[in-house]
Amino acid sequence: MFSFFRRNRTAANGALGSIGVDMHNHLLPGIDDGSPDDATSLRLIEGLMSLGYEKFYCTPHVLGEVHPNTPASISAAASQLRAALPAGYTALAGFAAEYMMDYDAEERMLNNDVLTLPGGYVLIEMSYAVESPNIRDMIFQLQTKGYKPILAHPERYPYYYGRFDQYESFLDAGADLQINLLSLGGYYGKPAQKVAEKLIEQGLVNWLGTDMHHDRHLAALQQLAANTKVLRQIEKIKRLKNRELV
Repeated sequence: MFSFFRRNRTAANGALGSIGVDMHNHLLPGIDDGSPDDATSLRLIEGLMSLGYEKFYCTPHVLGEVHPNTPASISAAASQLRAALPAGYTALAGFAAEYMMDYDAEERMLNNDVLTLPGGYVLIEMSYAVESPNIRDMIFQLQTKGYKPILAHPERYPYYYGRFDQYESFLDAGADLQINLLSLGGYYGKPAQKVAEKLIEQGLVNWLGTDMHHDRHLAALQQLAANTKVLRQIEKIKRLKNRELV
């Protein structure tokens, strides 16, 4: 383990190197349903670096009583991971969070208790079972406070299948769209894959994320990186913003 770190590579040249920055993952140890410990985090990071990633911003869940993370708990987990990394390692660029758009989120916004990616971007999500009834109002509120909302993995919300105009409405409301790379390889099923591909074809995608949680995700990404069809899909994204975070 850690052979990639020991090589001290300063430039990524893997198959996903054009993306540059992963801005959606669950690599911080022990605070959500992602990596459970430092060793797992290091292994996943090494795997992503071998695929070409240069920088990582970790985004653990903030979800009611299920994952009741705060800026303090997230910062502590980031400090723990940094202490476990080799000396001089700089690819762990920072952290934010992935916020469930529930009623707790409204209170956080009122208190400006929100962790953002560089540039004021804030990653938001909804339940896979039902649309957040206040989602567009929340997007508006975030913007009035100076934040730039990014809706995570819209292709995984089945209540929008067959209602493609809903995706466009999020852009009209001022939110960017981020799809999961694994969706392009069919990891979450054919419907999610078809929506992800159509979002790209329609020029609606701004961000790509790994949404990395565990070794199964890494193995699937390694297979995906050898899929020329998927790589061509990535090349079609003309408004990809990941490298703005380098």
